[in-house]
Amino acid sequence: MVVVSETKARTVGDVAKLTGVSVRALHHYDEIGLVVPSRRSPADYRLYADSDVERLLQVLTYRELGFPLEQISTLLDDPSADAMTHLRRQHELLQQRIGHLQRMVGAVEKMMNSKKSGINLTTEEQAEIFGDNWPGDEYAAEAEQRWGDTDAWKQSQQRAANYTKEDWQRLKDENDALLARIADAFRSGVEPGTVEAAEIAAAHRESIGAHYDCSYEMQWCLAEMYVADERFTRYYDDQAPGLAQWLHDVIVANARAHGATEATWS
Repeated sequence: MVVVSETKARTVGDVAKLTGVSVRALHHYDEIGLVVPSRRSPADYRLYADSDVERLLQVLTYRELGFPLEQISTLLDDPSADAMTHLRRQHELLQQRIGHLQRMVGAVEKMMNSKKSGINLTTEEQAEIFGDNWPGDEYAAEAEQRWGDTDAWKQSQQRAANYTKEDWQRLKDENDALLARIADAFRSGVEPGTVEAAEIAAAHRESIGAHYDCSYEMQWCLAEMYVADERFTRYYDDQAPGLAQWLHDVIVANARAHGATEATWS
């Protein structure tokens, strides 16, 4: 809040610096009778008293609230309203504006979180499809920090932004089916390097391709994460103990069979 001294008459330049209003705007307010300085200097310069600055601040508040100048003039010159009435009215309007802005901030934050996770869904829709404990924003922030400069990350964000709720539900169903297929192959004793294991690795790579183009080297890199990051390990081992390590071995064997020599995101 601007505190105005009671002992000083201010020039247009002083008031402009004090309030942030341009000199041109102050001249215009004077010309239309909205904020008229109480005094003039011997050289005919405008001089503003404290009461003039107070009126200007009221004008600025109403302007911030979206009122046109004509209506502001009517409000301030209403003979039935005193200064306290104006202040109460402005306080009420500001509270309403704050509430509106807070709701807008909440809506923008939801949009930001949606963009950050790469999933064009509301929080409720994400919970409906992926479950209440889906840590989409947490994983997305971590992934962006680690791979935000890679082409794969940029590609995944572009594709995710175009997916509808139905697309995400379909991808979730396909992923669940693939996970069950992987677990069944593991329980059946399929060995890495076999034809059936190669088919599993191919299906896994194809599922990643829904998000970004996945080379054998990149798939190998993912496989390393499955055994190095306990969150991924737990995801697979909850289906069958040892599944994460087995899937890793299946993917690595298949990647090597296709000429890959190391795990890389390049």
